[in-house]
Amino acid sequence: MQTRRIGDVDVSSIGLGAMPMSIEGRPDEERSIATVHAALDAGVTLIDTADAYHRDADEVGHNETLIAKALASHERGGDVLVATKGGHLRPGDGSWTLDGSPRHLKEACEASLTRLGVEAIGLYQFHRPDPRVPYEDSVGAVRDLLDEGKILMAGISNANPEQIRLANEVLGGRLVSVQNQFSPAFRSSEPELRLCDEHGIAFLPWSPLGGISRAGELGSAHAPFARIAEKYGVSPQRVCLAWMLAKSPVVVPIPGSSRPETIRDSLAATDLVLGADELAELDAA
Repeated sequence: MQTRRIGDVDVSSIGLGAMPMSIEGRPDEERSIATVHAALDAGVTLIDTADAYHRDADEVGHNETLIAKALASHERGGDVLVATKGGHLRPGDGSWTLDGSPRHLKEACEASLTRLGVEAIGLYQFHRPDPRVPYEDSVGAVRDLLDEGKILMAGISNANPEQIRLANEVLGGRLVSVQNQFSPAFRSSEPELRLCDEHGIAFLPWSPLGGISRAGELGSAHAPFARIAEKYGVSPQRVCLAWMLAKSPVVVPIPGSSRPETIRDSLAATDLVLGADELAELDAA
């Protein structure tokens, strides 16, 4: 497995997005753990989770607990950088709410530490800006957690260029990652990707294949990806991830998966090298 860098840690160039294993339509625990184990067997050393990845109101942190269990039952579980997030909430009715207050973020981090069973979280990310709280206050709480040793690295998610610059300033130049939505259908995060590339900050595209409900339609919705996939005898999803990896060495896609076969196919994108003309065609698609 090829590697890329988040802060001072080398990780697999494609990570595993664990959200589909815990929200609506999730599989049973046995299949989820098999998916995590398949990822580890294939060389994954980055798993993305969050305390808000759950379905019901009384199971906050379901995904974190699941990931901790899966890692504990695999011989390579200790080699994985677990990235989790705080500041998003799910009341249990299918909606998403926000709490970016410093008090909540610090309490959320403590709870995540317990669920993950670690003394310090490898990468902790502020999940989404809360318009009721000054952004610098929310990121300031993450800075405090970093200074206290509760987390080893700090990141942000769903941020614009101004917020990236502000977060890095508040963190004293220690911002290591930005996790934004980016896919063939959602390209408005290109400015953030370019900014991360300029500053050597890891850019983690979430829903890189279009999201849980639309990932299977990638080829039919974006014909050039299907055409190039047919040329190489691979899936359009694999072409998509290879295209992202070629954009910048700071890009580390985290495709969501809840089946061993889909994460294996995603990881094979690291071996697919696309030509300059093909990349330009996909850029224009």
